[in-house]
Amino acid sequence: MTITYTASVATSHFGTFIKLLARWRGSIYKLMWRELVIFILAYYALSLVYRFALPPDHKRTFEKVALYCEGYNNLIPVAFVLGFYVTIILTRWWDQFNIIPWPDRFAVFVTANVHGHDDRGRLMRRSIMRYCCLSFVFTFRSICTVVKKRFPTLDHVTEAGFMNKDEQKIIEGIETPHNKYFVPLVWATSLISRARKEGRIQDDFAVKTLLDEVNQFRGQLGSLFNYDWISVPLVYTQTVTLSVYTFFLSCLMGRQFLEPDQGFKHRVDIYFPVFTVLQFIFYMGWLKVAESLINPFGEDDEDFDINSLIDRNLQVSYLIVDGMHLEHPQLIKDQYWDDVDFELPYTAASEQFKTEPHKGSAVDISVKEKDSEFMPLPSLPENQTLFSTFVEEGKNIMEDRSTPKNIPLPMQSDGSLQSRISPRAYSKKSSVQEKHFPQRQVSNMSASTTCTRSDLHNSQQVFYYADAHLSCLCHYLGLLRICAYTM
Repeated sequence: MTITYTASVATSHFGTFIKLLARWRGSIYKLMWRELVIFILAYYALSLVYRFALPPDHKRTFEKVALYCEGYNNLIPVAFVLGFYVTIILTRWWDQFNIIPWPDRFAVFVTANVHGHDDRGRLMRRSIMRYCCLSFVFTFRSICTVVKKRFPTLDHVTEAGFMNKDEQKIIEGIETPHNKYFVPLVWATSLISRARKEGRIQDDFAVKTLLDEVNQFRGQLGSLFNYDWISVPLVYTQTVTLSVYTFFLSCLMGRQFLEPDQGFKHRVDIYFPVFTVLQFIFYMGWLKVAESLINPFGEDDEDFDINSLIDRNLQVSYLIVDGMHLEHPQLIKDQYWDDVDFELPYTAASEQFKTEPHKGSAVDISVKEKDSEFMPLPSLPENQTLFSTFVEEGKNIMEDRSTPKNIPLPMQSDGSLQSRISPRAYSKKSSVQEKHFPQRQVSNMSASTTCTRSDLHNSQQVFYYADAHLSCLCHYLGLLRICAYTM
């Protein structure tokens, strides 16, 4: 299905892409040759009618229509609309390929965590992976035409070996209007839970890992179903199609050769419209690319080969969980066992591609000797050391902050200091303290609670001295840290 030419462009030579122009399968010629033939035939039909069938007065009318089409067809934004549309289609096409689930990762987890060499263990592992592949088939039977043609009914799926008769009856007996692609994955989770109960899975973390893989597989299948459900908006597709086809309909008239005797710009009668045909190939080919890639699950040359992927998934799944279960080659010493520094061999054909390992872009940069010397650090005057500087600064700060400040205080009429705590609030606070801390003796203060100015100034001076000593201690600690750093 998908046309692969990667090996042909692995190395760039003269004419590498030109050689690809000679291919037919998957080519632009195969996509649009019918449209191109119809366009050329219509162009020549109009040209012959103008040259040989029309009388002179009708020719003048034909020429007016041709000039009108030539003057206004450039107003159609073909390149702008078509470029954005094809970008969206290509992004959607690649995203759909990346979202296709592969069972390899899940199979590796199954063979590593579901133990048992007996028939019961083999049956569990193979059934889990078969249900996984069965869900894959159910999904693509709903969205891929080639898979639907291969498995048109559930009987064909059963005959292919993806499920047995009993499982088919169970699926047919499930009454739901929705797609049943998720049913085999539910069976797989039930088998994982049963394997845990039978001790074939050692811990719950392994169960969680397996269930996460099942959910991820189901999520990717659901995303593919969503891509099939929600297409590119129809209005966008219609707009692009109309812009391309109307542009070339106008070109059928606007690009005709007109008689130069009537004063038209045409000087040379080119019987074949070379550049018009090239423009048709580019624009119509662009539209055909989008038409081919908008649904990659069809029957076009560039559509995904899902049938071969179905075959591969079931075969590889059985190989991982059964044919290779807990098997590995004999452990022997490799040929570089006693070597630390060794080189791997090259063939004569690959010797020319041998290169030195990359060590970094700045490795080979050299610095001049005079520029590689460290610059001296800034120094203090000879009679002043770093330690004495910080000690002097700390003393100044202590002396400045140890001086009590005269702050105006609220006074009562009798010369005593007015209390800032209301009697009601203080009595409430005292009652709370007595309730929760009965061991503490809390003295009740009355509404006339006062303190003298001298008591306040003494306590204020104590706080100022404590603050000054604390600041000095912080400066000394900073000084010791700086001294330790400079040493």
